[in-house]
Parts: sequence; C-alpha cells; structure tokens
Amino acid sequence: MMLRYALQSIRHRKGAFLGSLIALMCAAALITACGTLLETGLRGRIVPERYAAAPLVISADQNVHQTTVEKKKGRTRVKHKAKPVAERAWLPESTLQTVRALPGVKAATPELTFMAVALLPNGPSKTPSSSSTSSPRSASGAAEMADTARTEGASGVSNVSGASLGARVRSTARGANVTNTVDTSRQADSPPELRPDTASTSYGHSWDSASLTPFKLTQGRAPVAPTDLVIDQALATRAHIGLGARLTVQATQSPRTYTITGIAAPGAGGRLNQQTSLFFSTAEAARLAARPGQIAAIGVTPETGTTQAQLAGALRKALAGSSAQVSMGEARGPVEFLDAAGARVKLVSLGGAIGGTALLVALLVVVGTFALSIQQRHRELALLRAIAATPRQMRRLISREALIVGAVAGVLGSLAGLPLGAWLHGRFVEMGAVPATLERAVSVFPMAAAVAATLLAAWGASRISARRISRIRPAEAMAEASVERHPARGRIIVGLVVLTAGAVLVAVLSALRTEASSTPVTFLSVVILSVAVALLGPVVVRAAAVLLSGPLGVSGPGGRLATANLRGNAARMAAAATPLALLIGMTCTVLFVQPTLGDAARAQTRDGIRADWVLAAQGPGVPDEAARRVRALPGVAAATEIVHSTVRVGLDKYAAQGVTPGGLARTWNPDVTSGSIERFSTDNATEARSAAVSQLAADRLGLHPGSRLRLTLGDGTPATLTVAAVYARGLGFGDVTLPHDLLARHMDNPLASAVLVSLDRSGPSVTHSELASSVREFPGISVLTRSSADGIQADKQQSNAEVNYLAMGLVLAFTAIAVVNTLAMSVSERVREFAMLRLAGATRRQVLRMLRAEALAVLLIAAVLGSGISLAVLTAFSIGMTGSAAPTVVPLGYATVVGVAALLALVATAVPGRLALKPRPVEVATARQ
Repeated sequence: MMLRYALQSIRHRKGAFLGSLIALMCAAALITACGTLLETGLRGRIVPERYAAAPLVISADQNVHQTTVEKKKGRTRVKHKAKPVAERAWLPESTLQTVRALPGVKAATPELTFMAVALLPNGPSKTPSSSSTSSPRSASGAAEMADTARTEGASGVSNVSGASLGARVRSTARGANVTNTVDTSRQADSPPELRPDTASTSYGHSWDSASLTPFKLTQGRAPVAPTDLVIDQALATRAHIGLGARLTVQATQSPRTYTITGIAAPGAGGRLNQQTSLFFSTAEAARLAARPGQIAAIGVTPETGTTQAQLAGALRKALAGSSAQVSMGEARGPVEFLDAAGARVKLVSLGGAIGGTALLVALLVVVGTFALSIQQRHRELALLRAIAATPRQMRRLISREALIVGAVAGVLGSLAGLPLGAWLHGRFVEMGAVPATLERAVSVFPMAAAVAATLLAAWGASRISARRISRIRPAEAMAEASVERHPARGRIIVGLVVLTAGAVLVAVLSALRTEASSTPVTFLSVVILSVAVALLGPVVVRAAAVLLSGPLGVSGPGGRLATANLRGNAARMAAAATPLALLIGMTCTVLFVQPTLGDAARAQTRDGIRADWVLAAQGPGVPDEAARRVRALPGVAAATEIVHSTVRVGLDKYAAQGVTPGGLARTWNPDVTSGSIERFSTDNATEARSAAVSQLAADRLGLHPGSRLRLTLGDGTPATLTVAAVYARGLGFGDVTLPHDLLARHMDNPLASAVLVSLDRSGPSVTHSELASSVREFPGISVLTRSSADGIQADKQQSNAEVNYLAMGLVLAFTAIAVVNTLAMSVSERVREFAMLRLAGATRRQVLRMLRAEALAVLLIAAVLGSGISLAVLTAFSIGMTGSAAPTVVPLGYATVVGVAALLALVATAVPGRLALKPRPVEVATARQ
C-alpha cells in the first residue's frame, strides 16, 4: 500500500522530487566514472608489445618486500607487504646460463632496455613526406648538423615540492622566461638546433633481442659496427629519414651520431603503439646500457611438446631463491611497461578518493534537497499524521519515495557515467598521469556500485529528513506545518559534535608533514565542517538575520521582507546556504593547496641555490661530459650535477636527489641544522659513503649525524650510508640527498636534470658565451641565469596540480549543480507566497528585489562560512607542510570563486522567481494546495 501511495505522490508532485532526482543522478554519474578509474587500476590490461613474441619473460622483482611477525594472545601472525621501486630492476647475467641449461628451453634471448632518444632537426623537414625512405642525402645532411648544434633557449628547470634542487626539465618549459639567457653569438648560417623526438617513449635495445617482438628488417642490414643503427618503421616515417642517413641519439651518455643501416618493423604487419625502438650493435648496446654483468630481461621460448605452464613451473623452481620472476600471457605487459604497472596504484587511490569524496558530498547535498522536498510537502504529510498515519507508515512512505527516485536516478546517472569515465581517463592520459599502455577496463560493476550507492544515499537522506515529521503528535501536525519551529535540540547537539570532530581533524592536519597523508585529510575536513554547517544552519541563519537586519532594512520594503524571511524561514535559507558554503570552501581549498605548497618549495629552492648559472636540457638531461667540460673552464669553482629518483627506507618512499660532492657548499645551501655539508663532500670524495637527510626524514626515521641509513635505491639495490647532515629545506630539495654517482648508477636515466655552476670570484671571469661555447656540441643544453631557472620551476608542479584540479573539478561541478538545484527548488515552492504579497499590494519588481536581497544575504552567509572553513583548513595544511601559518591565497582566484558563486545564486533565484510570478495572483491564491 505504501508503495502505491509513494508512486501516486511522485506522479502528482513531480516538481518536488525533480531536485532530488537531479542531485542523485549527478552523484551516480560521478561515482560510475570514478568506479571505472578504480576498476582500470585493478583490472586494466597492459598488453605487451616488445615481448609479444616471447611466450615467457623472466625479469627481476620490481618490489621491495617486508615481512613482519606479530604475536597476539598466543597467536603468531606473519604479514608480507611489498611496494614497487621507481626504476627498472636488473637481473644478474648468470641467470641466462641457468635458464639455457634447463630442459624444455628452446631459446633464451637476453634483453637490454635503456633510454635512447632520437634528436631531430628543429623546424619542418625539407624531405618529401610521402616516403619513409626519403633521400639519404637530405636526411643525412640534416642529421649531421648535430655535432655543431648550439644551445637551446626554450628549456628550463622544473621543481616539485619534495623533489629537489633542479627537477627534471620539461620540453614545454616557458621559453619566454629564458630567452635572455641564450647564447646570442649564433651566426645566421648556423645549422638548425636539434630537438628530442617526443612522439612516444623511446628505448634502445641490442639487435640480438629483436626477435622478442619480432622485429624484421624491411630495408638494409643489421647493425654491426658501433656507429650502426636500425630504427623502427614508425620513426623513419615520422622523421622522413632513410637508409644511409645520419641520426644523433641521446642515450645514457654523451649524444652520438649513428648511420642508419636498416629499418625494421614488427612481423605480421604489427606496430608498436606506445614506444619507439632503436637497435644498436651488441657491443654498443652494452656500452649504452652501462650495466656490466646485468640484463634487463630474458625472453624464453619452450621446446615443441613443452607447454608454457610446464616450463614456467620449471623455471620458477630453478630460479627459486633469486630475484627472478617468470611472467606469461598478459602478465608480460607490466614487465615491459613499468610506468603502467605503477599507474595501477595511482588510479585505485585516485578513483577511490574522488568517489569517496563525491559520495560524502552527494549525501550532504541530497539530505538538503530531500529536507527541502519534505518541507514543501509538510502540509500534506502533516494531514496524513492528523488522520492517524503512524510514524512507521510515514517513514516507510518517504523511504519508498526516495528509493523510487534513487533507482531511476541511479540507472540514468550510471549510464551517463560511462562516457564521463572515458573522458576522464582520456584527460589523465593526455596529462601524462596515466600511461596509454594501461587499457581502460569497463564492466557493469561500477554501474551496479553507483546504483547501490545512490539507493543507499537516497534511503539515508530520506530517513534523516523524515525524523521530524514522523515523530510529532497527530494533534500538533497541522500547527507544525503552518509555522516553522526552532531546530530540534538533538540536531544542534549532533551539529556541535560534528563541528568538534571537524576541529579535531583540522588539528590533526596541522601535525601532518607529508603530502600523501595530508591531502585526503584536507578535503575530508572541508566536508565534515560543511556537514556541521548544514546541521547548525538554521541557528546560523537566524543569527545572521539579526546582524543583517540593519543593512537590509535600509534597502526598502524588499530588504525588510528578506529579513523577515531569513528569520521566519531559517531552515529553507540554511538549505540554500549549505551547498553554497560547500562550493566556496571546497573550491578555495582545491585552488590554494598547491600554491601554498609550491610557493614554499620555490622559496626554499631559491634561498638554497648559490649557483651563478644553471645548465638545463630540453631533452633527456645533461650528459656527464658536458658537466666535466664546464668544470674544467678556468674561473669555474664548482659544477654540481643533480639527478632525481625515489628511494625506499623500509617500505616508505622518499624523494631523493644525487649531487656531485665536490664544491657542493659553493652551489647549495640546504640550511643545515646539524652535521655539515663539508663532511658529506669529504666522505663521498673517498671510499666512505654518506647521505644528508631532511629534518622530516630525520624525525620520522630517528636519524642524526653519524646514524646509519639503510635504504633501497630506485632499482631495488640495497645501500647503507652514514648520515652526514640534517637540513631544513626538505620541501625544496627532497628528503634524501645521496652522492651523484651512487644514485645515477641505479637509474634508468642517469643524465643530470640540471647542473649548478658557481664561479670563482678570485679567478678569471667566465662569461655566459664561454659557458655556452663549452657545451655547444651537446644539443638542447641551455645556460640559464639563476633567476631564469627559478622562474620556470613550477612546470611539473603545475602538471601535478592539473590532475588534482581535474579530479576535484568534477566534485565541484556536481556541487555547483546542487547549488542551482537547491536554490531553484527553494524559490519555486513559494508561488503562493508571492501571490499573497502581490495581492497585499507588492509589485513584481518589489518581489524580485526581495528575492535578490535574500539571495545576496544567503550568498554573504555562505561566503563567510565557506571562506572560514577553507581558511582554517588551509592554515592547518600550511602549518603542517611548510611550518608557516600563512597559506597562499590568490586574491583574483578568490574573487573569481565568490563571483561565480554569486552568479549561480542570482541566476538560480531570478529565473525561477520570474517564472513563479507569471500566474495571476488571484488564481494562485484560490487554487487548491
């Protein structure tokens, strides 16, 4: 019976339920989109390309493992945990002999994988684009210019919080900031500069491993000499180069020019979609890989009659006790694409965080819309109570209405969430946050989860909203419907409890010192404090009405009517103010968290760099030879090479930088609090190995000068060092500083991301032109002033911020829709009130002025509450992460947020208000309610 009443109620009061339907539908779409991201992280396929023809692939374990033993109540529990390392882990070469000696192995092919990027001439090619085998003479003439290429001006150094002295240079750096630092001595007839081929990630291999794809020559011959090179068909077509052409390649050492002796393509008409392959001779590949006695992987083919599963089992048994792992089928993909495997964890955490936040926001918003919907039907529901409907029947009626609305909204929203999830995944791929090698997974599970979450949110919102109407006595029901009562004491008590919980979260936030731990608490604090605002809203609105009565009264009859409405309909006004406060608070927090962190990091970096000049690269990095040449110039006191990676201490990840120890104190000042940088330099100039750590890392790990630091390098190699210094500027320079040669040897890209150059004031002066001339033969290297380098440090940080903006932007868009939805519902229910005002003598203009005054009053209340929430949260975040209680707030950004909120409020009030004023007042006043 209650289900039939619920259907009839929805049929006859479509407008009252429309707002709740829209809110729930948007929530379902957002949850579905986030669910597809999470599912992609859990089940997304990583299809092998280079290893497509290798049935089995043996690789090194890419994880750090930790085993803990817990004893509780006489029981022993053993826990195994693993975390991925940042770089590619390598196998000992002896593994190859073990594999080849195993029965059932037909072939075992060793693989070397290393960074190798083709450097192409800047500007349009003069060779015909219609053929992949364009004139060797023209292609060769362009590529041979590499040896005399001059320095680039469109590159720079980027810095991320916690990542260090000169983070990885991006090819998209803002050239306008550094044009004044480029060598101006270039002649008009100088050859064109070279640029890295960035169409796809590029790797170098030995031609011996070409069969793993398999690559087959379509033209030319295999590489034999150290200067021979075979390129893949896609690069030949893209760069318009053919056999005999000369191509400069930047690999792990100084750039070198090779002769293209062959062009290869994957067999059976295949192609590599996600990478470019360059093949070298066996000796040259070993030199460039710079991993003597090690191999990246082994491709294994079983003998006829031996199944893959049988051979895999035999291999695992033979290699037990080593770091080798055996992969087959789709498990080969993560071995080939390490970034895609790491992106799984990122997508799971990102999808879960956005989806969880969206669900909390949805519950908060939907409770408000349901409460407003019930308030609009208060008279009808009160009449049911007056004719003896029991509280249980009332709750069942409202719950069934909510479930019907939730089911429809869940289905429609989940269908809309699929294209939204595809768009979101595509944007993350474009930003580089998710590699294209991780295929998007789609199933019914995210949709089912969205429908279930929508039903749960609708049911919960209805139960919360129906408490008041279902508990009043039948005799009081009609009086309750005609006059708004003060908020229930229980609501105020719960609101104060939630407010206290929010304050505790803010206090906890001020003590968190890592971005990974503070970011989720930051946004959770905003939501919890917004819930407190929703619960205490009527009390806050009544208090605000007292304060605003004076200014509103001056504005005339419309202002005085607005004041009366604020006092008499505080619950309705609070329902409109809550999503506005949430929108302003959440948006300001999202916008100003990254600037707060970035400004502090840049300030620390700016204060800590003592160098006069900075060498930066547009391509993969600055080779060691370039730094050595600068270091050898008369008048150069020190040249500090910097590389960046991450290390693990136990299972905890820390940003690490490697620096050359010689003359380090001349180029770097990390604000040492104990120990000395001189000791770090002295120790690492000898056989002793020492490290410097940030104050944060020292506090977390219990370190001090003289302590032993045991860590795992980026490729899984363990290392033990002595702490020589503890420094305060960890936000700008990372948490762990290691000797350059130690860290670089265990990185996929050992090239320096930047070189800090300090001049000897007492010796001969070194000019910018002399520095630029010393690195002229290294394509893409720029000599920047310290101020120019500092001006472009935020590139990578901005890239990371864009991911956060996009992710939270969806939640904010949902909140904005909820704002418009709630305000429109609030105004549309007042048709009878407006008619009575007009019958009492008020004009349409006066009624609209009253609405504008109410909207501005609600906006002011929401702006104060939202800004207060955001300021409290940002201040706590700043205290924890930077040690300062002064978060960065961009005035123009804040003004834009409030301006957009004001526009939404005014439009969402004016449009329904004008529509509500269209009917004739007499017809409305005499119509049946």
